[in-house]
Amino acid sequence: MPPSGTRSSTASRTETIDEADRLTTTADGRLEMVRTQELLRRHLPEPPARVLDVGGGPGAHARWLIEDGYTVRLVDPIPRHIEQAKQTGAAVELGDARKLTAEDATYDVVLVLGPLYHLLHESDRDQALAEAYRVLKPGGLLAAAGINRYASLFEHTAFAHLHKEPMQKSIGGILATQIHDGKKAFTAAYFHSGEQLRSEVAAAGFAGAEVYGVEGPAWSLLAATERHTGESLIGSPMFESVLTAARMAEPYPELLAANSHLLAIGRRPT
Repeated sequence: MPPSGTRSSTASRTETIDEADRLTTTADGRLEMVRTQELLRRHLPEPPARVLDVGGGPGAHARWLIEDGYTVRLVDPIPRHIEQAKQTGAAVELGDARKLTAEDATYDVVLVLGPLYHLLHESDRDQALAEAYRVLKPGGLLAAAGINRYASLFEHTAFAHLHKEPMQKSIGGILATQIHDGKKAFTAAYFHSGEQLRSEVAAAGFAGAEVYGVEGPAWSLLAATERHTGESLIGSPMFESVLTAARMAEPYPELLAANSHLLAIGRRPT
């Protein structure tokens, strides 16, 4: 979810990427979806709780939440996403994570599954989290996602071109600064460590903040195999093994750094 005010450099790329397709047609995308669903379902209140899906894109998560019985409102800054999200049955709104229109303490759950890694400046991320806190009811659930600091290292190894000098320079810059400027290929993005993401959520006032690895430590093996064989691995024995590895890795915080995405969970205190 690119922030408004930076659309000229960021949204132009985001508007050409179909996030829903990525989460359903590639094995590592499907892995991300399955794990995000199971982590959220572990913490969500019973339906029909009210969910605000901030930066919800075309509605990949809104769709299954509505099927589960939740009442969902989706906010996104991209008009094309809003049009697509209407098909999920969610209420939709063009808007900015840093300035939500919702009234105070009106939602049981706020999902921030894209905005934090599209907001390069900490002050903007802090504002988005402050807004999520404001619109949550006391005791309400926050789920906020980040891209892992080292994800690009694993991904571009899987793509088999990290040995090329321009790629080493690009990925080395991300590792050193935790920022991709969006001038080439992938959108502008901030890359969190697990502790940074947990600290940002805790600093915003959320109680019991903890961070989970989403795809686990073997996701890049899945991506590499699918890319280089040209065969879909969704539902394959390798997919199931990588999914199992993600679940088994959960109790071991040192393995957080091997994930592609991180999911922070916290609650507004009662």
